[in-house]
Amino acid sequence: MNPSAELSEFLRTRRARLRPEEVGVVPVPGVRRVAGLRREELAQLAGISVDYYTRVEQGRIRRVSDSVIESLAGALRLDQHEQEHFRNLAQPSRQASREPAQQRVRPGLRIMLDALTDVPAYIVGRRLDVLAWNEMARALVADFPALTPKERNLARLVFLDERAREIYPEWEHIARNVVGNLRLEVGRHFDDPRLAGLVGDLSLRSPEFRNWWAGHDVKSRTFGTKTFRHSEVGPVKLHFSTFQLAEDPEQKLIAYAAEAGSDAATALRLLASWNATLAPGPISAADPADAIDRS
Repeated sequence: MNPSAELSEFLRTRRARLRPEEVGVVPVPGVRRVAGLRREELAQLAGISVDYYTRVEQGRIRRVSDSVIESLAGALRLDQHEQEHFRNLAQPSRQASREPAQQRVRPGLRIMLDALTDVPAYIVGRRLDVLAWNEMARALVADFPALTPKERNLARLVFLDERAREIYPEWEHIARNVVGNLRLEVGRHFDDPRLAGLVGDLSLRSPEFRNWWAGHDVKSRTFGTKTFRHSEVGPVKLHFSTFQLAEDPEQKLIAYAAEAGSDAATALRLLASWNATLAPGPISAADPADAIDRS
């Protein structure tokens, strides 16, 4: 993926969502042929020349300065994650190497996952690959051991697994968040061929993904609630929290918990009880070397 093209489309779509009257800019006279702010209006708001902004948006500035990034981020009203994405695209020298090291989940973390017998939890890595999980996550989210390494990916599960719309009553909300998370991944690793392949595959096979991807929205939710519709215990509304691992910031532990005394807590106890009866033993990944997609 080309960071200059990504930067151009990102800035264009951010301009399109703002109108002059919303940001206190006097509209440029004449017939408006574009949605949102014109380039000259945004340049005026950010305090930079129209020519310079045009070159930034067209990807003709090799490395945009911090001061210009901050000015444009403020003018465009970018949130924290949008600013991060903007900076990654505007200063590509900050990116990781072209061949990121293969990710591994340390043994102690796998032991901890297996010890969480009543808390669904899994670890997500680069490209939203699911690297490890516990038995409760297998029972609630997906039967990860039955999937190929390529299929153990949150984006593929949400958009390409036909059961996703049954499992997630709020499917569109979750799917849009997945798109936003992938867009952040592209900013961080625009030169990752496997990430480009994932985006291309999803774009070909899912019209919803293709449509939302064109919007260049950036999102990252680290906590909140999510509802699952389980075939045996019914709707389960859980709180989730995401924890970034210190030893590998690109690995995140995602854990789900229910409010005490709630129907969801009862449902988790039932799942835990069934797992204790049926599970052959702790499962945190099919195999450490098989936890990533090698295709």
